Amino acid sequence: MSFQDKSIQCSDCGTTFTFSAEEQELFQSRGYTNEPKRCPSCRQARKAERYGDSGYNRGAPRQMFPATCAECGKDTEVPFEPRTGRPVYCSDCYRKIRVNR
Repeated sequence: MSFQDKSIQCSDCGTTFTFSAEEQELFQSRGYTNEPKRCPSCRQARKAERYGDSGYNRGAPRQMFPATCAECGKDTEVPFEPRTGRPVYCSDCYRKIRVNR
């Protein structure tokens, strides 16, 4: 199916924006059936309003905590704060244990 650029009026600010053929192809590949109602800047503003300015902390480094693997004793880092009395595994041991469950 061949796509052509479309002009759409933003439902928020009323400006006309282009829904490009490339964007239409991307929307179709993701299974979206509706065209966008908002221009790119209004979409971004709405996302920031709903999720905060960081937009789900995309690109922000994840805080890591030092731990010792309960299986092999290797020093590792995990994305959560380990609790006393709960085993913590390095990624290799975790994969092995997870497969055996």
